[in-house]
Amino acid sequence: MLVMLSGCSSYKLIGREDLQVVSGGELPAPTRQDLILEQRSYVIGPFDKVTVDVYGVPELKQTVTVDASGVISLPLAGTVVAAGKTPSELADAIADQLRGRHLRDPQVIVNTDTVNQMITVDGEVQQPGLYPVTGRMTLLRTIATARGLSQFANSSYVVVFRHVADQDMAALYDLRAIRQGIYPDPEVYANDVVVVGESAGRRVFSNVISGSALLSAPLIALLQ
Repeated sequence: MLVMLSGCSSYKLIGREDLQVVSGGELPAPTRQDLILEQRSYVIGPFDKVTVDVYGVPELKQTVTVDASGVISLPLAGTVVAAGKTPSELADAIADQLRGRHLRDPQVIVNTDTVNQMITVDGEVQQPGLYPVTGRMTLLRTIATARGLSQFANSSYVVVFRHVADQDMAALYDLRAIRQGIYPDPEVYANDVVVVGESAGRRVFSNVISGSALLSAPLIALLQ
């Protein structure tokens, strides 16, 4: 079955008209543009840590935690609402409160302790969520970061969704094959979405391929 699917680039999966099987090989790596495509300006929230630096006034440099109500307190600037602002917007708000009364033309920089390169892990794992990309991440390492599979996980249906050069793609893996060394543990990248077990990702493929076939190679498909 896998050979048949791999050689038929126009094959459409049952119940999913926008999905085409293209190969039983390797999911392409994202381009540099793909890696930055989904990044957006970070919005500060309660309990975030922010570092405020006023150029030329080192004694005003502070690292503070946004309180539950979304505000921070700073020397001279007083109380400033931080929640809901980007770092640059917060820097402008702090500068406005310092300007005139204390400094003529304050230059304020705000940095946050955040990680922009993230992977989403969903489905039947112990702790679904967003996880930072640290070094070279593979599929098994990513699942381990989410504290491993849940007791209801189906390790033969693990889907990685990826955006590559204006094309949405999905790859279906069997963790048994990876653990046995039948095919390599694939690398995952920032902005990938990994879905394990009983999930929408599994249902995308469930009508056209059996779990045993995935022991030979992963299944790659295009999302139109």
